[in-house]
Amino acid sequence: MSRIADGSAQRSANPTRLGTVEDVAGPSVRVKLDEGTATGLVFVRGEGYRVGQVGSFVRIPAGYVNLYGVVSQVGAGAAPGPPESAPSFGDRWLRIELVGEAGHQGKFERGISQYPSIGDAAHVVTESDLAAIYAPGDMRSYVAIGKVASARSIPAYIDLNKIVARHSAVVGSTGAGKSTTVASLLHSLADSADFPSSRIILLDLHGEYAKAFNGRARVFRINADMARGERPLYVPFWALSSEELMSTTTGQLSGPALAYFLEMVTTMKRSAKPAGAACPLQPDDITADTPLPFCIHKLWFDVHCLQYATHTTKPSGNQSDATMAYEIGNDGKPVQPGDAMSVKRPRFRPTKNEESDKDKVYKGISETLTRAQTDTLEGKLRDKRLDFLFRPGTWSVKEDGSTDRDLDELLQEWIGKDKPISVLDLSGIPPSILDDLVGAVLRIIYDAMFWGRAVPAGSRTRPLLIVLEEAHTYLSTQAKSRAAAAVRRIAKEGRKYGVGLMLVSQRPSEIDPTILSQCGTLIAMRLTNETDRSQIRSCASDNLEGLFAMLPTLRTGEALVVGEAVGLPIRALIEPLPVALRPDSDDPKVVVPTGLDGKPEHGGGWTDCSIDEDYATIIRCWRERDALAAHSVLDNTAKGAATEKK
Repeated sequence: MSRIADGSAQRSANPTRLGTVEDVAGPSVRVKLDEGTATGLVFVRGEGYRVGQVGSFVRIPAGYVNLYGVVSQVGAGAAPGPPESAPSFGDRWLRIELVGEAGHQGKFERGISQYPSIGDAAHVVTESDLAAIYAPGDMRSYVAIGKVASARSIPAYIDLNKIVARHSAVVGSTGAGKSTTVASLLHSLADSADFPSSRIILLDLHGEYAKAFNGRARVFRINADMARGERPLYVPFWALSSEELMSTTTGQLSGPALAYFLEMVTTMKRSAKPAGAACPLQPDDITADTPLPFCIHKLWFDVHCLQYATHTTKPSGNQSDATMAYEIGNDGKPVQPGDAMSVKRPRFRPTKNEESDKDKVYKGISETLTRAQTDTLEGKLRDKRLDFLFRPGTWSVKEDGSTDRDLDELLQEWIGKDKPISVLDLSGIPPSILDDLVGAVLRIIYDAMFWGRAVPAGSRTRPLLIVLEEAHTYLSTQAKSRAAAAVRRIAKEGRKYGVGLMLVSQRPSEIDPTILSQCGTLIAMRLTNETDRSQIRSCASDNLEGLFAMLPTLRTGEALVVGEAVGLPIRALIEPLPVALRPDSDDPKVVVPTGLDGKPEHGGGWTDCSIDEDYATIIRCWRERDALAAHSVLDNTAKGAATEKK
C-alpha cells in the first residue's frame, strides 16, 4: 500500500490524524499533511477544530509518550530544505515547535525527553486533550485568568508559584487591554477566600488603579483624600542609602566632601532615637547606610553655619557657635538666629574677620562641599512637593534624632495583612526624582525582605509580588538608573527570597534586556511595533517565533501567554472586569454612545452641549498637583447649590 493510501486509511480510522513527520531538527518538526486531510475546519466527535492555523496545537504519539507542539508556520515555507527549493515540496506542510510531553499517566510536563521519528503520525489536539493539559494538578496553586481562545469552555490557568517566584511581564501596545488584564489578574491573586495572606505592592505611576480593587487595596498617595480611605504616601529619607540620599539632596559628592558628608550622617545616626525598641547595634557598627533616623534639617543648618557664619574672633581664635556674629536688632537681640526645622537661615553681620573666612577649614569640611551644594539641599528641604520624603508624617525626625514611629510600622502599612494589595500612587512625585525614588522604594522593600527572610513575616515564608506599571519609564537602557539597578537585583536574586516581579509595559524594547530576560512568563497582548516584538521573541523561553508573529492581530483583551506558568502556550481571552472595577485607563469617548432610551450613556464628548467650562478648577488641580481635587470642588459646589435651593 502506498504511503498516501496508508495515510488516508489511517485517517478514516482516526479522524484526528493530520499527516506524518518528515523532518526533525531538534524541537522543530515538519509535518506533511495527508492527501485526505482537509485544511480549514475539521469536526471530531461533534467539535470543530481549525487545521493549518498558526498557534494551533498538534499531538505526536511516540511510544508511551505523547509529544505536544505549537504550529508556528504553514505552507511551502514550512517544508524542509532551503527556502528556494520549498515550492517543489508543495504547500501542505506544517512547522511545529515541540514544547512538552505527557507520559502514560497523562500528566503534561514542559520539556522534551525524546523526539519523534520519521513517519510518526501527527494529530489534532482535541478539547479533551487540552482539558488534560491545562487542568491544574493542585487547584490551590493555579488561578484562571480567562478562557482558552481555541476552546472557550476551558479556563486558562496559570501556575501561581511560577508567576510570582519566577517573575513575569505583561506587555502590549496602548489600548490593548494591559491595565484591565493586570487588574483582573491581581483580583484573582488577592481573593481572600483562596489566598488570605497574599501580599502585592503595585507602583502606579499615573494614579489609574485607586478604584480598581473595591476595598481589597490600600491606596497611598501624596495629597491623600482621607474621606475616600486613602493614606498619605511617606518615604522616610533616613531609610535611603547614602548614595540615594545624596542623589536626591546635594547631588553626587566625591573626595573630601563625600568623606565629610558620610561622617556627619554617621555621627548623627549613632545618636539616633527611633521609636520602639532601642537600636541593638554598637556605635562602631553603624554606618551612613544603616536605616536609622537622623535630622537632615539639623545637618543642613550646621553645614550652612560652618560655611556662611562670621565670627567675633579670628580663625585661629577657637571659633565656635558662641562666637558667631549674628545681626543684632535695636533690642540688642539677634534679628534672625535661624531655625533648622523650618529651614530658616540665620543672618550674620560683617566683621573685620570676614576676609579671613576663606582660610578656615570649617572644622574639617573641605571647600569641595560647596555653598551651592548646601543651598541645593536647602532648596530641597523647602520644596513642599518633597515633604513626603523630608517631613514624612510620624516618621519625621526631631532635632534630637527621635521619631514617633519606626520602619517596622512603615512595612506594616505597606505589606501588612489587613489588605492584600498596596497601591503606591506615584503620580504626585516630581519627575526629576522619580527614578531615584522608585529605586529607593524597591531597595527598601527588598533589603527588608532579604535580611528578614528567616522571620515568619519574611518573604520566604510569605512571598511578596511587586508590580511595576509603565516599567519602561524608569527601567530604560538609555541612562544609568537607580530604579533599574534595584530591579536587576530583584530579578536576579528575588526568586530565592520570595520576592517576585511583574513588569507592565507598552514598550518592552525600552526595558533593560537583562531584566526582561529574567521574566519566566510573558503575557503578550497586541504589539504592533516590530522592535517590541523582536525584544519579546528574544526573551521567550520557547522557540516560538511563528507564534509571536500573530501579536499584531490579537484582539483587545486577548493575550498570548508563554513561559513557565503555563504548560502549553495559551492564546487566552482575559476575563473582563465589571466597569466599576476597571482602572482609569479607558480611551475618552469623542462620541458618547446612546442607550436603549436613545439618550447618551453619560455626559461629555463632542456631542454634549451642556458641558460647564470650569477652567478655574483645572488650574486649581494643576497648582495642587492633584487630579482628584476636582471631586472635592465639585462635591462642595453641589452641596452649596442644594443648600441654596432649600
